[in-house]
Amino acid sequence: QSLVSSSKWLQHYGLKRNKLSLSQILSQIGFQHRKDYVTTLGKPVASRYADGLFPQYKRAQDGSVYHLTAKKELILHFVDCLMGAIELYKQRMEWLTSESRQIFGVIQEQCIVIVLDFGTAAPPEFDLCRDALSMVLVEQVIHIARFNLIRAAQGLMKWQQKCTPVSERTVKSAVTWLWKLDHMTAVSHTSSAEALLEAMGDEAVSS
Repeated sequence: QSLVSSSKWLQHYGLKRNKLSLSQILSQIGFQHRKDYVTTLGKPVASRYADGLFPQYKRAQDGSVYHLTAKKELILHFVDCLMGAIELYKQRMEWLTSESRQIFGVIQEQCIVIVLDFGTAAPPEFDLCRDALSMVLVEQVIHIARFNLIRAAQGLMKWQQKCTPVSERTVKSAVTWLWKLDHMTAVSHTSSAEALLEAMGDEAVSS
């Protein structure tokens, strides 16, 4: 039963090509209980020869019944495969929820603008924001193609006029610019929207 439960969980994450989905495992460790239409009776009739001979598993999705015939060795083989796959997904989830990815998610686009809206953050919060932004620049932006930074304020502040190619030099420059920003700058009720419109005005930007 734990084998089947693990298979259901992994099927959701697309392991069909590795033959580890629930249907694929069941087809390899047993056979489906069949029904056929009997004309003389005028109804579908299920075979009974396997009843009591094999353990059965009923799929909740469609109600189909499988007779499990596999030997212990084959079952243990699938247990090893599933445990290995689960471990890979655990490692993937740990990576996805670590460092800058925990705050920003995973940046997949190749040309982005990061809009900075610090509002009226207190100095410690302001520095925490800059720490997080520095982290995402060094860990994730370094792997894409182009980027820019815009600070929402009464007078928009842009690191560059347009998105700039990514390199160690440009990422370092952006981090330096970020840490030279004043803690408090004049804000308006429309500054965030204006910064977003400015970001989207660059046709190369995808996010």
